[in-house]
Amino acid sequence: MLSRTPEDVATQASAAPDLPVLDAEISDCFACPRLVAWREEVAVTKRAAFRDQTYWGRPIPGMGPSDAAIAILGLAPAAHGGNRTGRIFTGDRSGDVLIAAMHRAGLANQSTSVSADDGLAFAHTRIFAAVRCAPPDNKPLPVERDTCAPWLHREVSLIRPTLRVVVALGGFAWAAWWPILKQVYGLSAPVPRPKFTHGAHVSMPGGPDLLGCYHVSQQNTFTGRLTPAMLDDVFDSAKQLAGLA
Repeated sequence: MLSRTPEDVATQASAAPDLPVLDAEISDCFACPRLVAWREEVAVTKRAAFRDQTYWGRPIPGMGPSDAAIAILGLAPAAHGGNRTGRIFTGDRSGDVLIAAMHRAGLANQSTSVSADDGLAFAHTRIFAAVRCAPPDNKPLPVERDTCAPWLHREVSLIRPTLRVVVALGGFAWAAWWPILKQVYGLSAPVPRPKFTHGAHVSMPGGPDLLGCYHVSQQNTFTGRLTPAMLDDVFDSAKQLAGLA
């Protein structure tokens, strides 16, 4: 069933009984006109290097097992990455960096993420984004973030029994976590609210640990602001907190 309004999103997300149903509902969301127009425009105009490919051009569901102990929360799909391939952190430089780090940590079965049929699988980890459609300039509007939030809240609630650690990639994902904490766990954010920094760690009884990590964008990885060693440290901490190390 297509989701065309924020009310549709809230209703369908809350009713999804499992991740496969939720993933299918997410893929048929048309609730944010600006994002729908942009994702579809990109899928038609394409990037020259991918002009012979058929773009996905739809929202991107999460990926990973239903009993994940670690969740990685990102911002939104890339226009020529996930929006092209149909899988989160796939087919772009950000995905190259993230998946390579997960493979080093033993959380992914291979070090590359090229296409939706390349055999990539995650161990103990699920990845999803705060906003499921590629936004112009990688900047979702607040109303788009809020409209998309029920998908995220339901996804966390479905993996809540096993979830122990959340890695927030960047300040946008960090900010998106606090409504989840309230909606899914019934917990209020600490006052004052912890600020996002790389390596930040927030532990709250009754909820998963939260780790901050600079986003794996080219602006961070190409400039050396985020290095492979820094990513390895974050995943080492996540595994220890999740009881996987």
